[in-house]
Amino acid sequence: MPAGVVRLRWAHLLLGGALLMPYFLLVSVALQVAGHDVDTFRSLGWQVVAYLLALPLVAVTPLAFPMVRTLETSAAQALCRVPGGLPPAGLDRSWAARRRTAGWFTLHVGLGALVSGATLAVPPMAVVLLATPFWRALRERDWGLLAVPAWTAPPLGLALLAGLTAAAAAAGVLLARAAPALLGPTPADRLAAAEERAADLARRNRLARELHDSVGHALSAVTLQASAARRVFDRDPDFVREALAAIEGTTRSAVAELDTVLGLLRQEDAAGPGPGSGPGHVPAPDLARDLDALLERTRAAGATVEADVAADTAALPGPASRGAYRIVQEGLGNALRHAGPVPVRLRIAVAEGELGIVLENDVPETARGTATADRGGRGLRGVAERARLLGGAAEAGPYDQGWRLTARLPL
Repeated sequence: MPAGVVRLRWAHLLLGGALLMPYFLLVSVALQVAGHDVDTFRSLGWQVVAYLLALPLVAVTPLAFPMVRTLETSAAQALCRVPGGLPPAGLDRSWAARRRTAGWFTLHVGLGALVSGATLAVPPMAVVLLATPFWRALRERDWGLLAVPAWTAPPLGLALLAGLTAAAAAAGVLLARAAPALLGPTPADRLAAAEERAADLARRNRLARELHDSVGHALSAVTLQASAARRVFDRDPDFVREALAAIEGTTRSAVAELDTVLGLLRQEDAAGPGPGSGPGHVPAPDLARDLDALLERTRAAGATVEADVAADTAALPGPASRGAYRIVQEGLGNALRHAGPVPVRLRIAVAEGELGIVLENDVPETARGTATADRGGRGLRGVAERARLLGGAAEAGPYDQGWRLTARLPL
């Protein structure tokens, strides 16, 4: 075992011995008040009695003061060098957690008191033994039962120091092995940590979906518009100007949506309304306000979009309207990315308390082999996740000579 680890664990044990002192003094005074012939400060026997009577008081402390768990965990993390580390103390204040803390506190303080007492007594005794052969006054002194031959005194002194070190190291190992069981996370702590991780993953997935839907669609449209403008740059200046204007509008819309997504992220991370919720905050797009602009941007990229909207989009609930907009946006973006500027047919209708979305696009002969294979990416998984979060369902797959995306969102 490294010497540095032994020293730190030794210091941890000395801390336990220091923590016992108030209890020891309280019991000692109580014993002396109760009996005139009791001398706990000179009699080793009465000191042992006071030590034993102090341990129940030590065990009761964490039951009454749950913060002892946090303090002891911090001390163990800093000094005990638990193999594999020790997670921070959780927020579990149940009686089961308090009982475990009581067991640890009693073990720490009890062992620490023994090691501390030995640390105070053994080194001076070892020094005396080491100096006995070289100091006549020590050899001639009557040590009673502790008297040893002069030639055996130095080895005995070294053995005492080695024994003290070994005892401190063994006690440190015992505490390090007991710490995970007594100070480790309780079932409630594990549940809280799992819920925190799940919430964090949900926030990350939500951000990833929003960025993929908004920025991914914009980049697909801009790429097609720029490609078309490059091909006719010398022959059709009017078309190039229209394409550049469409690119400008698409990028402006993408930047606004990106600001919305980042505003949501800041609002979730803050303790209250974040910077993204101020007067300049752009609301999340939905069918009522933004569907027409989305269709126009898609048409500007070269696709022919036939839209049949048989629902009153202004009357749709906010979550369903926003989710439906993102689903349509992802479907149109997929069509642009994987099939190019092809005919697209969109139907939106309300039936039996559900908002139905059907988006179909043709797939060119040259792209059919790769388009179908590429459709299993993050975008379609995000569409399915978004629909499930709203209580609905979504699916996508090839049909005839094209591709179809369908979604149902309950209202």
